[in-house]
Amino acid sequence: MRQLSIVTHDKIGAFTKISEALAEKKINIENIDAKSVAGYTIILLSVDKYDASIDILTTFSEFQIITEDVILIRLPNEPGALAKISRRFTDANINLRSIRFIQRNQEDGLVAISVDRTEMAMDLVKDVIVS
Repeated sequence: MRQLSIVTHDKIGAFTKISEALAEKKINIENIDAKSVAGYTIILLSVDKYDASIDILTTFSEFQIITEDVILIRLPNEPGALAKISRRFTDANINLRSIRFIQRNQEDGLVAISVDRTEMAMDLVKDVIVS
């Protein structure tokens, strides 16, 4: 799975500009996480047309676009499940860049994880990896 991270100064209308540009090109936002931190807006997106999204969003000079692969894993919905996975990465000296729940129900959850060494990390979580 691939993820777009968009960083911009925290200002009104940033997400509107992004979502309208994607909608105009018929690009569907599949997952989103947006937050404001220390004067910046950080938006994490998964879209159905990844390359086209990059082409569109890089035309806006106020946005810094960061592309990265994410590992999609399935974990039981129970206390400590995410802690056990993060321990694997820590013990292997792999930096976690982002973690977000994509979907969650009573039994389990899908979690998207971005790390600094994707191939090595994928080997560490091969027992719970989805894609």
